[in-house]
Amino acid sequence: MILCCGESLIDMLPRETAAGEPAFSPVAGGAVFNTAIALGRLGAPSGYFGGLSTDLFGQILERALEASGVDHSLSRRSDRPTTLAFVTLTDGQARYAFYDENTAGRLLTEADLPDLGPEVEALFFGGISLVPTPCADSYAALCARAGDRLVMMDPNIRPGFITDEASYRTRLSAMLARADVVKISDEDMDWLGTTAESLIDGGSALVLVTRGADGIDAISASGHMSVPARKAVVVDTVGAGDTFNAGFLAGLARAGLLARTALRSASLDALHDAVALGAAAASVTVSRAGANPPWASEL
Repeated sequence: MILCCGESLIDMLPRETAAGEPAFSPVAGGAVFNTAIALGRLGAPSGYFGGLSTDLFGQILERALEASGVDHSLSRRSDRPTTLAFVTLTDGQARYAFYDENTAGRLLTEADLPDLGPEVEALFFGGISLVPTPCADSYAALCARAGDRLVMMDPNIRPGFITDEASYRTRLSAMLARADVVKISDEDMDWLGTTAESLIDGGSALVLVTRGADGIDAISASGHMSVPARKAVVVDTVGAGDTFNAGFLAGLARAGLLARTALRSASLDALHDAVALGAAAASVTVSRAGANPPWASEL
């Protein structure tokens, strides 16, 4: 099982009632949650770990996970509220108002971390859950306990969310040093003051640099490979990176490379199909509204 560890939340999307009144519609979301959903839809053994509320929004999240075949049995449940993100549009640009104080996700502690059994083959971390404490420190502790499991990380840095930059940088540095696979953008590397080559020197086996319509660069100690993006008519890019992460991990599972030693001994050519699957899955997601990743039958 690939265990996706991080945030889940409810996006409250602006809508209009039949009477013309403004309203909000609750939609399950969150970067790590989206990756878990996409993995399940692609037929990979997918699990989700995070703080889930027993409230009505938490039930929406659970139903969405179950509908996509995602195991959420390791998640920590509490009666604290679910994180809400209210979205407003100004000239087509989305703005977010987050309600995250004292939530089930944010208050996840190290005491809530699961024991990782042999069924957990790989761990995925990333998103905004690596910013606030105590949950960010809890995910960092889980990453440190990964043992010989494969770890993939997508920092997906959102500078506007960061309140304690020094602690955040320290946390990311430790997790990136443990990650076998890092998916990252040029913007993330600029903010971190690093390069793909530096990440490889720091211990990562593979760095995947996503460049939108220009495709993906895969860098390892043995060289460089470029994989083109699949052409698509873009509706929006919500969830595209999350879907790519899932496609790549699903590709590793299909190729029998979902193990730390197997990945580190694999050639770039052997990883090509996994990167291409990530690109193909992301192309479907951008072709329709919202984070709506494809099922395996759509690829």
